Amino acid sequence: MGAIDVSYTVSGEGPPLYMVHGIGSRRVTWDGLLPGLEEHFTCVRYDLRGHGESPIPPVPYSLDDLVDDLEALRQRLGHDRIHVIGHSLGGQIGPAYALAHPEHTASVILLSTAAGRTEDDNAKVKGVVAKMRAEGVEPVLGTLLDRWYTDEFIAARPDAIENRIQQVLGTPEDVFLSVFDVYAGAEMAPWLHQVTCPCLVMTGEFDGGCNPRLNRFIADELPDAELVILDDLKHSILIEAADQVLGPVRDFLLRHRDA
Repeated sequence: MGAIDVSYTVSGEGPPLYMVHGIGSRRVTWDGLLPGLEEHFTCVRYDLRGHGESPIPPVPYSLDDLVDDLEALRQRLGHDRIHVIGHSLGGQIGPAYALAHPEHTASVILLSTAAGRTEDDNAKVKGVVAKMRAEGVEPVLGTLLDRWYTDEFIAARPDAIENRIQQVLGTPEDVFLSVFDVYAGAEMAPWLHQVTCPCLVMTGEFDGGCNPRLNRFIADELPDAELVILDDLKHSILIEAADQVLGPVRDFLLRHRDA
């Protein structure tokens, strides 16, 4: 099966910036960054296949499928060179897109993602998937929320937590598990050195699965990369701390705006 026509939203003006969310999320995850970016960039955000308002083709999905969907959207919108920002699984789709389509990639921002996992790292992430396959996604949600958000944010923003729960439970379970498989099985280490466009790598200090050690590895492997570690944050930096993410992201993008 080929690429699908994903559901998308476009706003702002300037060079195109394609925004790629993570597992069981939606394009609204980028809303916190938009006010600081729309005056400089045409912000294109979309729901991954199987998520939100996009079509739900049969699983399993592969990283190549997700890259093909992004390329199909670029062609549909008629953009030549695009900046790509991705969170978590989206942070794997972005560089994989740049590897497949270097002539169309101006820069890539990798937020809260993973590469260079050790055997222990792999066992942990695959253990989470196995537990969800055995017990269902809902019983594991508490564990996921604890990995995604700080205790302070969970206590202060029950509305945001409930919204995230509804996103996850509103994603078909076979889709959620399939994209989790992609994220758990993808290993960028062998090819990161081939992604030559400017890159920004960012994660939270206390992100368990996408920790600073893995992000230092990513930044070291990429030929042209900058690394930012955000203090005191876990995985869900876009929802918990959009203002802290925006500064380095906007600075990086403006420097490479016309790449």
